[in-house]
Amino acid sequence: MPQQVHDMKKQALVEKLEFLYGSRGLELADRIMEMVKKHTEGRERPAKPWVTERDVMLITYGNSIVADGQPPLAVLHEFLKQYVGDTVSAVHILPFYPYTSDDGFSVVDYRTVSPALGNWQHIRELSKDYDLMFDAVVNHISRSSKWFQGFLQDREPYNQYFIEADPSLDYSRVTRPRALPLLTKVETAAGEKYVWTTFSDDQIDINFANPNVLLEILDILLQYTAFGARFIRLDAIGFLWKKIGTTCMHLPETHTVVKVMREVLDMAAPGTILITETNVPHEDNISYFGNGYDEAQMVYQFPLPVLTLFSFLTGNAGKLMDWADRLERTSSGTTFFNFLASHDGIGMRPAEGILTEQEKKLLIDQTIAHGGKVSYRDNGDGTKTAYELNINYMDALTGPEESDDIRIRRFLAAHTILLSVVGVPGIYIHSLFGSRNDYAGLEASGINRRINREKLQRDKLENELKENPVRKEVFLRLCRLIQIRRTLKAFDPGALQRVVRLDDRVFAIERLNEATGDRLLVLVNVSSDAVEVSLPAQGVEVIRNRQVDSSLTLEPYEYMWISC
Repeated sequence: MPQQVHDMKKQALVEKLEFLYGSRGLELADRIMEMVKKHTEGRERPAKPWVTERDVMLITYGNSIVADGQPPLAVLHEFLKQYVGDTVSAVHILPFYPYTSDDGFSVVDYRTVSPALGNWQHIRELSKDYDLMFDAVVNHISRSSKWFQGFLQDREPYNQYFIEADPSLDYSRVTRPRALPLLTKVETAAGEKYVWTTFSDDQIDINFANPNVLLEILDILLQYTAFGARFIRLDAIGFLWKKIGTTCMHLPETHTVVKVMREVLDMAAPGTILITETNVPHEDNISYFGNGYDEAQMVYQFPLPVLTLFSFLTGNAGKLMDWADRLERTSSGTTFFNFLASHDGIGMRPAEGILTEQEKKLLIDQTIAHGGKVSYRDNGDGTKTAYELNINYMDALTGPEESDDIRIRRFLAAHTILLSVVGVPGIYIHSLFGSRNDYAGLEASGINRRINREKLQRDKLENELKENPVRKEVFLRLCRLIQIRRTLKAFDPGALQRVVRLDDRVFAIERLNEATGDRLLVLVNVSSDAVEVSLPAQGVEVIRNRQVDSSLTLEPYEYMWISC
């Protein structure tokens, strides 16, 4: 790195570190620059390119597909190579580290792969065929971790790694994601203490007010890039910094920590993409773009799953279209990470300010009627609010009494919306395979989220992809949609998106790639009605490769990509 560039980057770090840690800013910047030098010396790391229309990510656990006697990461890799191929460009492997609870999100050791899944060589092999996204679950760590055990023993440096709290203080303003205690009493070698536990008493919040914690986490992130991470997902990042008397959400210090992470990764592993996971209302979510170039490159598009579901349950895309119409264009270095289903539930907080209480109640009632569960969060005043809907997305869209034909058509129509809106799409593995609610997993664990986290036996899955009509049709048709999408430059994340008002029953947007001139009109009928629409001009419907007139009828749940 040329000395002038080095000095500029160091000074940028100093300013941020002084905001976080006062007079220690210069010292810490020196230590970080040495860390970057250690991770880059002797290595050539050409900058990875920015995302395009060809980027589509599969979201999966390391053991979503299993086979007896084989490391699940190897099974996943083999299965993807054989059946999925280049349909997707990237794979998000949900936390693959040793853990004690929350299906991976209570990490024991950030630096190792769980032996139950495989090892770092399996990760490296997978990275040769797919870009990878790793989770950085750095708001909290397992109480069984070496870090927290050191805290309990009052042993340096870990006795300063966690947030001690006074239970007599007022914590009513603190945002609570779950209806569980915020503070947990523990016995340490230095006496009884209370520690901050945002998510559970097995997930102990880490103290980023201690600069040594930040340095350790930065070193871990750089290790991830060395093992093949192109994307790093900052899990629950909005909760990171704690300050009594505030909501402890999205604090300026939290944003500054993300900016430091961005600067360090830009120096050591250029092109690495930070994705922030914040299940919150839209304005708070997009705040993690910073100025468009200095914070996260991508943010999860949390309103999309709940608004798409609402559209199909009501047969009216008006609320979804209104929301899409309000989206501001992102910078050339930022975009959205879009999804419908994931390992978590369908978040309800992003619907705040968009859906009425009655409309949210409709979603809750339909989720229960379709065999799902509802998880609640503590409001801090003794009341609880629905936090997320726990249900497989296919079952969320379609009631148990409806036909498989309707189920498949509605599901594919919903995923056409996902593949069409501005950003990079993420496809949950159970969506790709047309999975349903996993009641056995739910009942065995008593954990609501397990309803959509089934582990699939490889041989059984292979048979079902041939013989089960829902699995087979969803897999083949969704794969084909994705493959077509990856050839269409109008779906580049930087392409313009404009809402087209035709009929409230039809989700309609235009995507225009200004650099190439490629233009697509997206039409998705979210209703059970046949809907007549009038288009500005004739065009070619690229999914079925047919000419369409300016006046056409969309059959129930029909979807089109029209080149015009």
